[in-house]
Amino acid sequence: MAAAVNPLASGRPVYIVDGRRTPFLRARGVPGPFHAADLAFQAARALLYRQPFAPETFDQVILGCVMPGADEANIARVVALRLGCGEKTPAWTVQRNCASGLQALDSAAQDIASGRSQLVLAGGVEAMSHAPLLFSEAMAAWLGHFNKARGLGAKARSALAFRPALLQPVIALLRGLTDPIVGLNMGQTAEILAHRFAITREHMDSYALRSHQRLAAAQEQQHLDEIEVIYDSRGRYYAADDGLRADTSMAQLARLKPVFDRPFGKVTAGNSAQVTDGAAWLILAGEDAVERYRLPVLARVLDTQWAGVDPAQMGLGPVHAMAPLMTRNALGSEDIDYWEINEAFAAQVQACLYAWQDRDYCRDELGLEQPFAAIDEEHLNVDGGGVSLGHPVGASGARIVLHLAKTLQRTGAQRGMASLCIGGGQGGAMLIEGVA
Repeated sequence: MAAAVNPLASGRPVYIVDGRRTPFLRARGVPGPFHAADLAFQAARALLYRQPFAPETFDQVILGCVMPGADEANIARVVALRLGCGEKTPAWTVQRNCASGLQALDSAAQDIASGRSQLVLAGGVEAMSHAPLLFSEAMAAWLGHFNKARGLGAKARSALAFRPALLQPVIALLRGLTDPIVGLNMGQTAEILAHRFAITREHMDSYALRSHQRLAAAQEQQHLDEIEVIYDSRGRYYAADDGLRADTSMAQLARLKPVFDRPFGKVTAGNSAQVTDGAAWLILAGEDAVERYRLPVLARVLDTQWAGVDPAQMGLGPVHAMAPLMTRNALGSEDIDYWEINEAFAAQVQACLYAWQDRDYCRDELGLEQPFAAIDEEHLNVDGGGVSLGHPVGASGARIVLHLAKTLQRTGAQRGMASLCIGGGQGGAMLIEGVA
């Protein structure tokens, strides 16, 4: 594998100075209490209140989002103006499916490293429960013909062409989670990986149980202090990730039916990430801004990598993104203190762990002479992940980097790796280091 140049290494240092996120709220079959812009606004408002500089000081605002609402075009600009960043502060929205939040951070880091920016507010948001129901093309065509009809006779003929079947809705969320090239939804790609690496249903459920147990422990031990309490329009408050099933068990998980490959599949609702609403923000700064405003430094961004893989096996994207980072930074698995690999599916994370240390895979797929040493699972997703706390697709990339930086700070550790698989067959990864 050729080690590409790290553009951050030759540029100005990029620091993570602060960050906040909302609780991740599980979708419950109806639109949730917050639209995407509301989530992003509430997460950032408290974050900006405690900064020693005015919101107008930001050079730009970058927000990842996959499915903004109809009233949220360029949602980054909508939120930036609501936050008081001022009309002169540019804001733009990025979309890289599951890694949209990570893309926002990477874009901010590149601009700081090049000297174009000194202070950037970057993050991600998604209100998956508000994904729209759409009319079919046939219904849209009927409406078009009806609206074009002139006179009572033409209107009547158009009306007679209506059929109740035209009202069958198109569920945008399901369409969005299906790859149009290979015709597979994300759960089906996880089934492919489970088959390829012989991952058993019991192994997947055991991983899911551990994710819930770790999130429960993190809440009890207050390891999630990046969460900002948010309030809805009725005065109700939300203080914690509510997808946690602290009382779940292997027996309960075993009773769940396969969702994506019935009746013989192994991927269930219990060992998959939850459909969730949430937002996460980080403030990235250059050295001049850190000194000028005497900002505390949480971590430093060292390197970022993007990779493409077969869309039918998109869950392996983290392996292909992390490997070049390790190679060009001359690192082994033992040099990474903590890992965050987004839990789209238990099988997907487990497949990455197998591929990472598989000699044939590393040689044939990554071009490496030797496989990597195994990732220590005691240092992987230590406070839970998407299976237990949810995966609001636009926000997860920002969340895992924020929590990784917090974990390095809390433990005094040196290096962390954050990575995600990406629908459509990609992977993204970011290498950061703690700053004492």
